[in-house]
Amino acid sequence: MTVAAIELRDVSLTLGEGASSVHVLKEISLDLAAGEVTGIVGPSGSGKSTLLMVLAGLEKVDSGTVTIAGERLNGKTEDQIAAFRGRTIGIVFQSFHLIPNMTALENVAVPLELAGRQDAFEVAERELAAVGLSQRLTHYPGELSGGEQQRVAIARALAPEPHILIADEPTGNLDQVTGLQIADLLFAKAAERGMTLVLVTHDQALAARCGRQVAMRSGRIEAGEPRPALMSA
Repeated sequence: MTVAAIELRDVSLTLGEGASSVHVLKEISLDLAAGEVTGIVGPSGSGKSTLLMVLAGLEKVDSGTVTIAGERLNGKTEDQIAAFRGRTIGIVFQSFHLIPNMTALENVAVPLELAGRQDAFEVAERELAAVGLSQRLTHYPGELSGGEQQRVAIARALAPEPHILIADEPTGNLDQVTGLQIADLLFAKAAERGMTLVLVTHDQALAARCGRQVAMRSGRIEAGEPRPALMSA
């Protein structure tokens, strides 16, 4: 029996306290198969990004179960979840989250070093070359274009060879042409490595390229049926 890459059962999550609390996720159940490419869509405030944070183990749920790559995250400590995330899940954010006083090479190598990899810089160099940045290894984020910074972020996410790649509005801070290049890169790397790719996007053209769209509204999933993927531009 094939283990689902992602399995959520009746997941609910409230953020904030008292009068300012918001019921962000409401009884979410979702199954994503290994290697599946899924776009999460919906209006602002529908819970899309929070759902990604739950998948990444960055938000703990109030109720329900979260099982990622066969491991249940409920009941794990923060350190256990961090270690699991480091070897299983790659994350790409809209705003890159690069360390400004570190070079591209150092940005990619740091999480590998923290994981105890002796070959951290060799792997980092290889991953940067794989995203087309072999000539930019010693450049700092401030010396790179937005598209180049996102490529560094993708290289950093791919370096630990994760089973699952999560991307939150990965083209949101980029112009249309650069955004298309980054989307092409994400889809290509997911296909090459057989990764499960889950991305949040407001871009309907990008969502249409996914094998499946999960539509959210007011903290609930409205629809999430598989559909023909348009992997090329």
